[in-house]
Amino acid sequence: MSSKEKDFLITISVIYSVVTLITLFVNYYLISLFGLNQDNFFVIVIPMVVFSLIVFLSFSKNILKPLIKSDENLQKQLKETIHELNIPVSTIKMNTQMLKKKLDDEKHLKRLSRIDQASDDLLKLYENMEYEIKTSIDKVEITKVNLYEIVFNSLDKFKDLKKDISIDTNIPSNIDINTDKKGFQKVVDNLISNAIKYNLESNGQIKIEFKENILSIFNTGQTIDTKNLMIIFEQDFQENSEVEGFGLGLNIVKSFCDKHNILINIDVKQNGNQFNLNLKTLKNS
Repeated sequence: MSSKEKDFLITISVIYSVVTLITLFVNYYLISLFGLNQDNFFVIVIPMVVFSLIVFLSFSKNILKPLIKSDENLQKQLKETIHELNIPVSTIKMNTQMLKKKLDDEKHLKRLSRIDQASDDLLKLYENMEYEIKTSIDKVEITKVNLYEIVFNSLDKFKDLKKDISIDTNIPSNIDINTDKKGFQKVVDNLISNAIKYNLESNGQIKIEFKENILSIFNTGQTIDTKNLMIIFEQDFQENSEVEGFGLGLNIVKSFCDKHNILINIDVKQNGNQFNLNLKTLKNS
């Protein structure tokens, strides 16, 4: 348990104890003054409940104020730090690109390419951290997103990994949804990435289509064991331990779907698995 959690529990316990004592004292005074019977029970009890709530909220607001302020300051510092990280990384990337134009030595160019790649990795890390901070304080913007664009952005990222896997897509170009674009892109990225990773067959197939508000992603390969269907979305779970990964992808997918009211289910087919996302709520929001 962190020190902040301990402080919060102690503070709440003190507030609860003080409010309980005050309520009992006032209750005792009213009962001794008017008595307590069937006729005046609600007349005494209901005002006491309201009184207790008012006192509790009043104490909480004042006593918890330092903790709330501390949390706000921490969020502010995190956002500022993340923002500042972007500056040196962007500077490194800009300078490596300038040096590439001036150098012709192959060894030096390879070193610059490694620096450039590391800069790209840091920029992606920066973007992910910035996104996570925004989601933690519920300030992610909901925008109109084109489903066709999202799917093909994802396919473009993994085109070098698919090897001999054939990918068949049937996504209308005019389907728009209202959602957190970056978060939804991560969902599609994870599902397509898994479809490629777990497609262990030679000349495997992936089929992505949108029909009747359902975005489905099917891949051939080893079917998911039915006993794992209830736990496959849990953090750190991996269906196949031979496939490289940390078991985080489907947990990220499920968390996003739950938050944005997207129903997700898995159809285990004879020759593979199909993940289905019901996007009806995103089309109507």
